[in-house]
Amino acid sequence: MSLRVGLENYHLEACHGAYDWEREEPQPFVISLWATLAKEVRGEDLDATVDYGDLQRWVDEAFLEMAAAHLLEELAARIIDLAKGNEIISELEIRIEKPEAPLPHPGGLAVIERHWKR
Repeated sequence: MSLRVGLENYHLEACHGAYDWEREEPQPFVISLWATLAKEVRGEDLDATVDYGDLQRWVDEAFLEMAAAHLLEELAARIIDLAKGNEIISELEIRIEKPEAPLPHPGGLAVIERHWKR
């Protein structure tokens, strides 16, 4: 039996992208994370599980506190690096959406998904 703890549809604005102007002007991103726990959680001990606030802090650090990234793939890798320190997590699924990505034609949603397993 597995248990997942998640943070879905976390909206923030940050300066990331392949083009210079994307790293100068904030643009919207939508991030969803799902952490699969390595063991069953019973009782009321927050230290036995993953705090939702940690999920949000990892995203904030990767997007807002670290240097600008060119690729969404790098942002996902940064989140994974931060999550790896929590031994309770056996897997992490990340979805990053970039609603205002510069596409050649109107329509569509730029998105990456990354799955990490310990």
